[in-house]
Amino acid sequence: MSDDLLSLYDYDLPPELIAQRPAGKRDESRLLLLAGDGKSAHRSFRELPEILCPGDLLVRNNTRVIPARLRGKRPGGGKTELLLIHRLEGDERWLCLARPTSHLKPGKQIFFGEGRLVATVEERLGEGKVTVSFGTMDAGGFMEQLESLGEVPLPPYISRGEDKPDTSDRDRYQTIYASENGAVAAPTAGLHFTPKIDAALAARGVACAYLTLHVGPGTFRPIKTERLSEHRMDEEYYIVPEETAAAVNAAKQEGRRVITVGTTSTRALESVTDETGYVHSGRGWTDCFITPGYRFRAIDGLLTNFHLPRSSLLALVSALAGRERIVEAYKEAVTEKYRFYSYGDAMLILP
Repeated sequence: MSDDLLSLYDYDLPPELIAQRPAGKRDESRLLLLAGDGKSAHRSFRELPEILCPGDLLVRNNTRVIPARLRGKRPGGGKTELLLIHRLEGDERWLCLARPTSHLKPGKQIFFGEGRLVATVEERLGEGKVTVSFGTMDAGGFMEQLESLGEVPLPPYISRGEDKPDTSDRDRYQTIYASENGAVAAPTAGLHFTPKIDAALAARGVACAYLTLHVGPGTFRPIKTERLSEHRMDEEYYIVPEETAAAVNAAKQEGRRVITVGTTSTRALESVTDETGYVHSGRGWTDCFITPGYRFRAIDGLLTNFHLPRSSLLALVSALAGRERIVEAYKEAVTEKYRFYSYGDAMLILP
């Protein structure tokens, strides 16, 4: 049976194991270790520094989640919600998901915060997507108004009262090293890190390097094709700085392990690695879709959370560890009552 069949990437998950809130403290999460000897071990995230080896290099995604969900009104009082996807060329032009779209003809305006921020529809693209241009009617620029009026776009499987995030989500749905505005979803494997963990990693001799991949809403988009090979990923913008490329190349030349933190870091790094394993710096758009059979060129391990059934992210971890092994690990995680998805526990894959 081909590993290309989507039906092979399904599993049963009791709804109560979908984490609705983060752990009390970031590093209190559990960690399922899949080691190279084929065995699994149940650890705590606080043990990560002692699990890793001196000389290991962690590559982390420093994208910052922006408050990308805006709730506004059209002239006449009709409500409209926008989810910003990514910035376009020009002054504060954005591609957005909108609902409803039936009234959003070109030229239609949407008002947020009693007119402090105004979106003018430029084009309706289908599948709920529109392009808009923003203007401000009050003091402060666009990002200042967005920080004030926007909401953290929590994943659809996290439920909040009135479908709105809590004030604590602004902090906890963000890594401690987030610095580059642009994501509409968090690189969730990084949510477990704390300054204390980082200090312990440094003392252990584990280095960190950074890249940027602005995570889009496509990360939650289900695969609707029967075969993985028929699915197309949404493009996301990445930046791999020269110092990060140099750090990865040096680690590989010296025989040290390169371990990515999250599937987003993995996809960005693999997108700039050539067939010889050399990592190039650069920026651009990637629709990298990693499935079983893929030959990893840059990484030696992956720290990640537990992913949705029938998803592109589950296919990626299956490509690294082997589909059957991932299926068994997920069954074990369910039995042991690990917490799943964005606010859930972590898995360290060291194939």
